[in-house]
Amino acid sequence: MNSIARAIRKSILSMMHNSRSSHIGGCFSIVEILYSLYFDVLNIDPQNPQKKDRDIFILSKGHSSAALYATLAHRGFFPQEWLARYYIDDGLLPGHLDMTVVPGVECSAGSLGHGLSIGLGMAIARTIRKEQGRVFVLVGDGECNEGSVWEAVMLAGTRAVDRLTLIIDYNHLQGMGRDVINQSNFAERFSSFGWKSIEVDGHDIDMLRSVLSAASSEAAPTAIVAHTIKGKGVSFMEDRLEWHYKSPNDEQLAAGLVELGRSP
Repeated sequence: MNSIARAIRKSILSMMHNSRSSHIGGCFSIVEILYSLYFDVLNIDPQNPQKKDRDIFILSKGHSSAALYATLAHRGFFPQEWLARYYIDDGLLPGHLDMTVVPGVECSAGSLGHGLSIGLGMAIARTIRKEQGRVFVLVGDGECNEGSVWEAVMLAGTRAVDRLTLIIDYNHLQGMGRDVINQSNFAERFSSFGWKSIEVDGHDIDMLRSVLSAASSEAAPTAIVAHTIKGKGVSFMEDRLEWHYKSPNDEQLAAGLVELGRSP
C-alpha cells in the first residue's frame, strides 16, 4: 500500500473513532482513487485552490466526506490538525460535505444522486466559456440506483462532453445489502449512452493514474468503473456490510492502526 494512502487511512480511522461516526467502509474503498487524483492527476494548487484553470473534483457520495477531508489535508489544503474537528459538537468539518468550510471542497454533498448533474453543468459551462480544466465526479455503485444519475449520463453522452470523467466506486455493498440492484454490466450501460467505458482495479494506483490522466483525450465523456473493496486496508472491515454503519471502538482503532503500520 502506498505510504500516503496508508497515512490517509490512518487519519480516517482516527476521525471516525473520535467522532463515533459511520461510513468508514465507503471511505476506505476510495482512498487510492482520491490519492491518484490529488497527488498525480488533477491540475490543482493547494496554495491557490480557486485558480481559474484548475481541474474540479466532486465527491457525489458525500457520506464519505472523511476520506476527502483527509486527502485534502495530506495534500496541504489545510492543516492536518483540523481533522480532529470532524463531525463533533463545535467542530469544523461537517459529516456531509460543505463547500463553505475548508478550501478544496468544490461541491456540498450528502443527499445522493446530484453530483454528476452538477459536474456535467460545470463541464458544459467551461466549454461554452472556452475555459480550461476538466471535471471529475466520483459516485457510489449504490448511488447509481438514483434516476437522476442516468439523466445526467444520457445528456452527457448526447452532447459528447469530453472533459467530464465519472468514477464509480463499485464495492458491491450499500446500506441495505449487497448488489441491491444488479449492475454487473456497468461498462456496457455507459457505452450504450455514448460514453467511453473502462474497468479498473480501484486500488491499483498505477492503473488509476494511467486511465484518469488519459480520460480527457477521449472525444466523449469517460466512465471509469473502479472495482473496489469496502473497508479496504483493515482486514476485519473488508467487504463487511456492517462497516457501512459502525464506528471503530478503542480496541478496533488500536487493531486498525497496527494493521496500517503504526502501534497505537
